[in-house]
Amino acid sequence: MKYILTSLLSICLLNLLAQNTDNEQRLKVPVESTVVYLDGAEVTHNKTVTLEAGRNSIVFTGISSHLISKSVQINAGSDASILSISDKINYLNRGVETPKIKNLKDSLKLLRETLEQLSYEKEAYVTEKKMIMDNEVLGGREKAVAIAELKLAADFYRSRIKEINVEIFKLDKKMNPCYDIIARLDKEINECNGKLAAPTAEITVLLSAATKLTTKIELKYLVSDAGWAPSYDLIAEDVNKPIELKYRAKVFNNTDVDWNNVKLKLSTSDPSLNASKPQLAAWYLNFQNEYDNNNYYGNANQQMQIQAQSNMSNYMDDAKAKASADASAKSAGYGKLEKPNIATPITFEEVQVSELSAEFEIKNTYTIPADAKPYIVEVTNYNLPAVFKYYSIPKTEKEAFLLARISGWEQLDLVEGPANVYFGGSYVGQSYIYTRSLDDTLDLSFGRDKKVMVSRTKLKDFNSKSFSGTNKKETQSYEIVVKNNRKLPISIDVEDQLPVSQNSEIVVEVTELSKAKKDDAIGKLLWNYTIAPGEQQKITLTYSIKYPKNRAVNTRKYANKKRAKF
Repeated sequence: MKYILTSLLSICLLNLLAQNTDNEQRLKVPVESTVVYLDGAEVTHNKTVTLEAGRNSIVFTGISSHLISKSVQINAGSDASILSISDKINYLNRGVETPKIKNLKDSLKLLRETLEQLSYEKEAYVTEKKMIMDNEVLGGREKAVAIAELKLAADFYRSRIKEINVEIFKLDKKMNPCYDIIARLDKEINECNGKLAAPTAEITVLLSAATKLTTKIELKYLVSDAGWAPSYDLIAEDVNKPIELKYRAKVFNNTDVDWNNVKLKLSTSDPSLNASKPQLAAWYLNFQNEYDNNNYYGNANQQMQIQAQSNMSNYMDDAKAKASADASAKSAGYGKLEKPNIATPITFEEVQVSELSAEFEIKNTYTIPADAKPYIVEVTNYNLPAVFKYYSIPKTEKEAFLLARISGWEQLDLVEGPANVYFGGSYVGQSYIYTRSLDDTLDLSFGRDKKVMVSRTKLKDFNSKSFSGTNKKETQSYEIVVKNNRKLPISIDVEDQLPVSQNSEIVVEVTELSKAKKDDAIGKLLWNYTIAPGEQQKITLTYSIKYPKNRAVNTRKYANKKRAKF
């Protein structure tokens, strides 16, 4: 046993001596460039160092604690040999807080100390009041209290309790504003992502040099809690002009280390892929349900899809607002110790991108603070030739939707995301670029166009109810009018529908369709017209429903709405 202990001590001593012989340099090198992926980022540092002959230890400090250890790469040139690379978290060395966060926390600390002091004063008065109220026995139980003594005691209790209540009231008036300011400071610190300064990581590189030399060391590694999401602007001046697509990105950094004036590159590739050769999985083909195509054009559910896709674009902002509200609500307690603020969590959604990854070199340098907030980065602009077409379902909407059909969109390296839509110099609303379309054209919605009027009215003279034997027959007739108030001809698809019977006793008979294309399976009717400027097109739709008169059939379709209940 003695021999083993002696050997272990000798080994430890040799290791210490070996470490002491290394020429150590501790360097804090700012981030030079970053490749930002949809989920994660690759960070690059560069530093020119002078190496002594022999072993040299270069310690990179101030590295993000979100470092992915297995991703560390070092390039030290051909004249230096890399002996080892290691990393660790330094819990004693924490990141530096910004001056704003430091001032906010100092103010918060002073307010809480003031509030604590006022609470102690109030507690003293409350205790004194309780002692007075508990002193109910003025004399012994068998000996009566003199009237004079009773009067003096009552005067004292009344006077002192009144004084105590006045002092407690004054203290409450001082404390209430403190609670309000503390709550607002907590929210502001949380908004600035002012969590407690996180520990930093260190990467140690052990190098060997034959002679004293100067070399450039490049350090690369992956970090989590960073990424980007697309944000588009679709701008069209008129239906006869090309579309301008402004490709932007919202980049966020929650790595606890700021990126100051860095070169950015955005990528759609997966940084977590390993070095093994890829394998091809089977690629099966099958028919796709038309309602899964999510194609605006020619789909009876277009309006619902437009609304749903617009809602998707607000999903991340809504989730972030809810998380911020929840964090603020939890900060209601004001104890003696300052609780760390919880950073707003980043929510993710699944999107589809091309198997062949795309990269975008950003021309300008950007500063992305480590506050988990999205910062707009300009990516590129496209001028896209488009074919504009209108689409209307007057049964549910009295306005026409303008759609732009773009060919060759696969070459644009688009990623699914929200788009702000501008038409004719006005903001139209928000749409969604959905790249899962199976067609070679991409349909983009430019919202409603009030210059194309659509109406659907019931023709009373042709609507009737009649009885024949045991059957009841209801006839319904509608007139659809589409008017083009633009100065250019338009192409428009108008959709309506016929009811589809699911019972042999219910018979639907068609009288007039105005040459519509009919889908018998779902009852969809489609008319396509080219309408000259200032002209209008009329459509007549007449049909009847026959069913047993002793049975109830809902011959009208209703929409569900929400209203106030009183």
